[in-house]
Amino acid sequence: MAQRPGFPIKFSTQEKAAPAKAPAKKASPSNPQGLGLDSSAVRQRMVQKLAAQGLKDPLVLEAMGAVERHRFVESGLVNQAYEDTSLPIGLGQTISKPNVVARMIELLLEGASGKLGRVLEIGTGCGYQAAVLSHVATEVYSIERLKGLHEKARSNLRHFRLANVHLLFGDGMLGYPKGAPYAAIISAAGGETLPQAWLDQLAVGGRLVAPTVTANGQQALMVVDKTDQGFKQSVLEAVHFVPLKSGIS
Repeated sequence: MAQRPGFPIKFSTQEKAAPAKAPAKKASPSNPQGLGLDSSAVRQRMVQKLAAQGLKDPLVLEAMGAVERHRFVESGLVNQAYEDTSLPIGLGQTISKPNVVARMIELLLEGASGKLGRVLEIGTGCGYQAAVLSHVATEVYSIERLKGLHEKARSNLRHFRLANVHLLFGDGMLGYPKGAPYAAIISAAGGETLPQAWLDQLAVGGRLVAPTVTANGQQALMVVDKTDQGFKQSVLEAVHFVPLKSGIS
């Protein structure tokens, strides 16, 4: 199997792709949002559970332990932040279960030597997965079609000062051609087919992980590897994601 690509050739970005702005002073993670939650210990217990469920990649486990998931959920649900469950984030969307986030990112990293290069995320949501990706990739471009969620993610991510995460507002089905080719593409929404734009923007040697509707009408994780000879597809376990939609709102 060919070695997975590293960081693709740099490109000039427009204001639209500017990294999320950060406040002058970083809040203390020891007392998150004034709740007195010992989030470090709770996160480590979550990581232990992920490892017990079969997650193995040390980069992924380290990233899952580093990102404070409680900062991405509604205040009334903060006590459930580190449970292995999806939670509503508004506008009919959810933050995926930690196990699903870790599983998909582990699939992206499979066969890679060290960190990934440039990654495209379809569906920023509340920004949690983008934050995790920032620890395993050199650069992350994350696109969201819902303006309310795009702004929420920008607000959520300010605390982390992630200079390698760029938030985009636009139609995820079109990808982001200015950043192509991508070492990896990951989608948080599933449709009946994979948009051609994603396949075109994936680098040779790159990998795409996305939920896709199968012949029986159910969603399943699909992994697509782009080779010199074409595309190799693998359909994995059943999943449940929000439907992939076009346009912006």
